[in-house]
Formats: sequence, structure tokens, C-alpha cells
Amino acid sequence: MPILERKKPQADLRRSYVVNLQIGIIATLSLLIVLFRINFNPEVELNFEEREQDIIDMEDIVQTEQIETPPPPPRPPSPVEVPNDEIIDDDFFDLDTDLDLDGPMDLPPPPPPPDDDDEPEIFMVVEDNPEPQGGLEQIYRNLRYPEIARRAGIEGVVVVQFVVDAQGNVQNPRILRGIGGGCDEAAIEAIQATTWNPGRQRGRPVAVQFQVPIRFQLQN
Repeated sequence: MPILERKKPQADLRRSYVVNLQIGIIATLSLLIVLFRINFNPEVELNFEEREQDIIDMEDIVQTEQIETPPPPPRPPSPVEVPNDEIIDDDFFDLDTDLDLDGPMDLPPPPPPPDDDDEPEIFMVVEDNPEPQGGLEQIYRNLRYPEIARRAGIEGVVVVQFVVDAQGNVQNPRILRGIGGGCDEAAIEAIQATTWNPGRQRGRPVAVQFQVPIRFQLQN
């Protein structure tokens, strides 16, 4: 069996472990106290120069309205030179012509006077109106009731307008209001079959425009 060698007391670290630990703690605390007491803020004069700040003025931007200018008018066409091919002769007026103011002047003949016989004046209102010879009964004596109107039972008043000339003749008869059935034509025939006395103005016979109502009525 091997023989175990016994350690020396100087090489045994367990015996001095507690002492070494206490010494380390004391040294650490002492070092910390020293470090806290040292002033690390040296008195250094620091001079700071205050510089004035530049003040910038902010101007309000005014919004301007943009006005659209109209386009310029088109340029007029440049004149085109026309070749002068034709020469227009100026009319020559002879102003030295002698005018004979003492002699007779050739003037156109005056218009002929109106012929009163061709276009007699027709009156609308006169002192004495035209009258049928024998009165209005003479017109109804010349009146014939159309058979077609009689069978259809047509009745009414027909107004005839006409001109009685200075000789008592009936001219230009026309219907102002009719009823049909042949009654209009029968009324005109009765007016033309009647002899008329002409109308008078200031005692002389004149042509007068006249109108007469003629009634067509069936008897029961």
C-alpha cells in the first residue's frame, strides 16, 4: 500500500480563506469610500456667447387671379396687287354746251285726265237710297223658291250686295250671307229682274253700293 504524503500547514489555503475574504472586503470598501470623496467636477469656466437669432418675417402670399387674355385678332390678308390689264377710259363730259333757256323746252306731255265715264264714283251713303220700282214686294214677286230647298225644308235670310248705277241697272251682285239649296242664286235673279230707281246725291243720280236681305220661308 502506498503511503499518503501529509500536506504542510503553510500550503493549506482553507485555514486562511476566511481571513483573506475579510481583508478583500475591507479593501474594497476603503477603495469605494476614497473614490466617492474625490471631486470629479473641476471648476472650469465655460463662456457661452449668446448669438442673436435671425428673425424671419413670414409674408402672406396673396393669391392672384390669372386673367386669360384673349388671343390676338387674325392678321388681315395682305393686299394682292392686281395687274392693270385693262385701262378704263374716263367718260368725258362736255360742260361747254350752250343751253338755250329762252327757247321752248322739250318736256314730256302731261298725263291724260281721268275719264269719269269709265270709272264712275261709287257712293256708300247718299241722301236718297236706290229703291225698287213697285217696292220690296216687287222683289218677292220675281222670287222663285227653289224646289230642292223646298223639299229639304231650307229656310233663312239671304243678304245680297250689289251696285245700282246712275241709270238704275244692277251691277256686280254677290252674296254676303247665304243658306244654300239654290236660294242664293234665286235671290240674285230676283234682284236683277227688278227695275230700280237710282240713288241721288245733291239732286243728281249716282252709283250706290246697296244690300238687300231676302227671306225664304215655307208656308204650312
